[in-house]
Amino acid sequence: MRHQKGIKKLGRTSQHRAAMLRNMVTSLFQHGRIHTTEAKAKALRPFAERLGTLAKRGELHARRLAAKDVRDGEVLKTLFSDIADANQSRNGGYTRVLKTGKRRGDNAPTALIELVDYTPEPAPVES
Repeated sequence: MRHQKGIKKLGRTSQHRAAMLRNMVTSLFQHGRIHTTEAKAKALRPFAERLGTLAKRGELHARRLAAKDVRDGEVLKTLFSDIADANQSRNGGYTRVLKTGKRRGDNAPTALIELVDYTPEPAPVES
């Protein structure tokens, strides 16, 4: 039985949802982490995991499949060079979702979705 196996629709049309996920996954690979609602983060996770697996393959066909979703050429290069190299020995699980509480305006649960090997850059020291 396939009970509760559908995708999360997030209150959007299929075209809007696909565009939103493409934009979010591009931002995720560009910045290393993004702050969003918990539902969007959970919907983004399998999308990003699939692209991480394509990047590990590293072949031309995998790059072209990933280019359908990651529209920024620089981010695509980063995905296939840096991120793929860092996750070469990892069998899936390239992202993590960390719950961060409630959003002030509408009380929506928020979360951080980040790459597992993400390390934040140190803040510049003012002198």
